[in-house]
Amino acid sequence: MKRSAAAATTLGAMGRRVLLVVNRSKPEAPAAEAEVRRLIETHGGRVVAQVDAVPAAPTGGPVASVSGAGASGGIDLVVVLGGDGTLLNEAKRHAGSGVPMLGVNLGKVGFLAEFDVAALREQAATLFCSAPLELVPRSLLRVRHGVPGRGREGPLFGAEQWALNDCVVTAGPPFRMIAIDVSIDGAPGPTVTGDGLIVSTPMGTTAYNASAGGPILAPETQAIALTPIAAHSLSFRPVVVGGKSTIRLTLKRVNDEGPSVGGGGTGGGTTLVLDGQLSRRLHQGEVIEAALHDHPIMFVRNPRSSYWATLIEKMHWAAPPRERGR
Repeated sequence: MKRSAAAATTLGAMGRRVLLVVNRSKPEAPAAEAEVRRLIETHGGRVVAQVDAVPAAPTGGPVASVSGAGASGGIDLVVVLGGDGTLLNEAKRHAGSGVPMLGVNLGKVGFLAEFDVAALREQAATLFCSAPLELVPRSLLRVRHGVPGRGREGPLFGAEQWALNDCVVTAGPPFRMIAIDVSIDGAPGPTVTGDGLIVSTPMGTTAYNASAGGPILAPETQAIALTPIAAHSLSFRPVVVGGKSTIRLTLKRVNDEGPSVGGGGTGGGTTLVLDGQLSRRLHQGEVIEAALHDHPIMFVRNPRSSYWATLIEKMHWAAPPRERGR
């Protein structure tokens, strides 16, 4: 989708005001930072703030980016230098600002971060002036955790947590099978027995979900994928539900051994994992609720690439076996 002409004019004739976020753990970061800053300023934009990328919040929820960031604080665009993991973290940190994000890949895959420095160099005149940007929405999962019987209307939920890729319940040490009761929009569903369950956004279906044999969804699809991890029953298959659905998982049997680390961390046992980061230990009888957030995160699309081309090129989608000697 593109911003309207009226919205574009609010950016001003001098171009976009940019918040630059840099993952300094990447060896390429210093050179990339210098060139990207030069490209922004050469093509009419202005770097109004620069911060180092930091790990996501321990709770997986929103984190204040920088003081004054956001549409009301004078930022038109967040440019993130790093890999897909960096962009995942920063997307959640800036989700509440309403400001679009542009990922510049300094990592290995670059599936979520659609630009590299060369692509940015080629398109800088459009990206950093006041011309309309081509934006694509990416769904965010709202995840809440609760204990039954402590609230007037069911489980008492704690703070809301966010995931851009997936919410995973994983068996954990000592790696015995666990059991999860699934309900969809209040209707009782199956009991999943195995090593866990993945609840994935469309964007996240190319991550852990794909490795576990789940379906790949086009990122603009309004849907949620549920994929078992090593299901004990051959008859259980991944399912896709509508984007307005609410998924409720009740922990029927868990691995409850192992010392807890730091309260919210985990030293063993069944665990809730958001976007590949440990969130908290889980115990028998606890409930997790997941649904798509009402407001997606907006990313700047690279018009010279496509989701499906990236899937073929970087994830080798449907690639035939390599011939010997090649």
